[in-house]
Amino acid sequence: MKRLEHLGIAVADLAEAERIFTDVLGVAPYKREEVKDEGVMTSFFQTGESKVELLESTTHDGPIARHIDKRGPGLHHVAFLVDDLEAEIERLVAEGYRVISGPKPGADQKRIAFLHPSDTAKVLVELCAEA
Repeated sequence: MKRLEHLGIAVADLAEAERIFTDVLGVAPYKREEVKDEGVMTSFFQTGESKVELLESTTHDGPIARHIDKRGPGLHHVAFLVDDLEAEIERLVAEGYRVISGPKPGADQKRIAFLHPSDTAKVLVELCAEA
């Protein structure tokens, strides 16, 4: 089973983005979490069965900082929850998709992997499973 788990949004100012999304969604974020290996501070909002994840770089050269430098703030990735991360990666690799990162620990008690955006209509796709 797959379902939309969250949308990841790269932001330059996490506090300001939290204020905006609190206004837009009508709920406050339910947690902040630093993922040191990725150089990112995350903030999560629950929106029905899915989430919005705001991502602020904690380093000047981390993946989110590079994304913002290259493309500006905005949509960073689309994440899908899968039952078996390894089996899903194996299936997709057999279909010709490239994994650019993972599987590895991610935020919000998930194990994650990313597919190369050149293979997924220029959208960075994250696959995630409960840790």
